[in-house]
Amino acid sequence: MWTKSQHSPGNIGHGRVRIGIRHAGMAVGLVGVLALSACGANSSRDDGGSAGSGGGGKNGTIGVILPETATSARWEGFDKPMLEKALGAAGFDADVQNAQGEVQKFTTLADGMIAKNVKVLIIAAINSEVGGAVAAKAKKAGIPTIDYDRLNLGGSSDYYVSFDNVRVGQLQGQGVADALKDKQGGQVVEIEGAPTDNNATLFHDGQRKVLQPLYDSGALKLVQSQPIEGWNNQKGGTTFEQILTTNAGKVDGVVAANDGLAGAVITVLKKNGLNGKVPVTGQDATAEGLKAILRGDQYMTVFKPIQQEAEAVTKLAVALANGDKAAADALATGTSQDSKGNREVKSVLLEPYSVTRFDVKRVVAEGYVPAREICGGDLAAACTELGIS
Repeated sequence: MWTKSQHSPGNIGHGRVRIGIRHAGMAVGLVGVLALSACGANSSRDDGGSAGSGGGGKNGTIGVILPETATSARWEGFDKPMLEKALGAAGFDADVQNAQGEVQKFTTLADGMIAKNVKVLIIAAINSEVGGAVAAKAKKAGIPTIDYDRLNLGGSSDYYVSFDNVRVGQLQGQGVADALKDKQGGQVVEIEGAPTDNNATLFHDGQRKVLQPLYDSGALKLVQSQPIEGWNNQKGGTTFEQILTTNAGKVDGVVAANDGLAGAVITVLKKNGLNGKVPVTGQDATAEGLKAILRGDQYMTVFKPIQQEAEAVTKLAVALANGDKAAADALATGTSQDSKGNREVKSVLLEPYSVTRFDVKRVVAEGYVPAREICGGDLAAACTELGIS
């Protein structure tokens, strides 16, 4: 059984096409982390999102298209309310819509916003193809676009706001390395994100920065690395179960690219009496992921303070809406390489951090997940032990 040990977050601050990132100042100081108010931070809603205003609107409308709700609670639970609040506070109406994973719906939503002549269009695309097509339409209409969270390879947006996604992968890889440090030759399975999501490529690249030397030396053994189409949790669980069966039921650690896939993996481990014995990584610090960590079924997750991302893209969008390119450039102090488009994209790249059992309190304390969502029933004692309230 792997041993839980205290792990400092380090506080460092989803087409398999490679993308390089370099930093020229991280702009983490753009914003502070603001606590969520009444909305449940991790409660995913079933609707597709609707036009909303955080109390402004005198300066016009800024459009936002989010990708889906099926595989991650973050888009409706975090990004939507945070963007509405931040854009409203800046004096803009926020038209925040969700494409529910449908490319045609994404295009239709974009067409509507372009026809409405939004001041700026913020794009968190399902894939680079639709994201790039939407950006091109908007550009033709004279509307600035910002790639949000995911860079659209081969696209035309002049700016990109996200987290350092290679670093996300490094934190996941380090989590497995730490958990298996005393298990020579430990067998690792990698359950990765969608191959059409460039972020998934970056996560994998970061993981391998840590794990490849360990695979090469024999300290760890890679059983199989498998991307999962559409980040589909059910498919992820089925795929992991097939790999586990093929490997005679042997696994010592699992790199799961987000908490949804981690949950699917844990379900399979439970069926085989292996939960709590096999460290599993994750990402997004969802309520379910945090509960799995408190139970000992998941070793770690990667937390990306989405409030910072929402605030950063708002500042950038406001500068563009005001026609102030110099202000926008001053905010976007990093660059990302779009290898498909053979161009550098001005970027705001924010820092993620690792969350193990001893870091869950920080996520709660900063207001992202209410204690009431994770501390009931069998986890009450764990929360008391860790001072989570």
